[in-house]
Amino acid sequence: MSTEIIVINDSAQPQVAAGCRALQYGDGVFTTLAVKNGQPQLWSLHLARLQLAVTRLALPAPDWHVLTETVAQHAAQFTAPTVIKLLLSRGIGGRGYAPHQCHHPIVYLYTAAMPDYQHWQQHGLRVGVAKLRLAIQPALAGLKHTNRLEQVLLKQELAQTSFDDLLVVDQQQHLTEATAANVFYQWQGQWFTPPLHLAGVAGVMRQHVMANLAGCQERVLQVSDIKHVQAMFLTNALLGIAPINSIEGYALPIAAVRQIQQEILC
Repeated sequence: MSTEIIVINDSAQPQVAAGCRALQYGDGVFTTLAVKNGQPQLWSLHLARLQLAVTRLALPAPDWHVLTETVAQHAAQFTAPTVIKLLLSRGIGGRGYAPHQCHHPIVYLYTAAMPDYQHWQQHGLRVGVAKLRLAIQPALAGLKHTNRLEQVLLKQELAQTSFDDLLVVDQQQHLTEATAANVFYQWQGQWFTPPLHLAGVAGVMRQHVMANLAGCQERVLQVSDIKHVQAMFLTNALLGIAPINSIEGYALPIAAVRQIQQEILC
């Protein structure tokens, strides 16, 4: 299948067709990856997640080889740490929700400077617990789809606080994630991360950490138990691993997380 890749940067801003289903209905998926020394980080995990999302949402698949080559070519242009965002749209469709005759996906490629997360990585984040509860929808759980209004609302809620981030729970009061990151916590000396079969985004850094952190498992944590964890950290593809140093004013040690940062190299 032919793959249309539209590169959007400061010098070229092509118009997005009015019929693009990612624009009209959020009918698409995306991934955001770090580039270091001209190399896309954890690309195999990003690619596998895109492929899983295409299968689960029955999206038309792009040419994965072409996409991989395009990412590598763009990454190679940057010596400084950079961000590449890929957004895969189902393509151009007519009016209405039904994706009739949508056989040609469109991939949008964006680049941006890497945010500076060094302070959080070294000293940790102060977090609270969000009031907004995530909806439970197993059909979409885990996917990084382009319907992200919950996260927009969460960022608005965060802006009204003095915290660095917010922990987010679902309708069943289970810890799920942060506003734009996955969460790991230590309980009775063992590391866990919340399951994401009901809500949340399964991040590639989460997958990387789970594969490299000895004994780490998925485990449900009730919101009422959050303040009883022994340590906690956040992950995403850009942030990497960053400790949480307090939850709503309750201090948490970060030494164990700093050790994990040193042991798990990305």
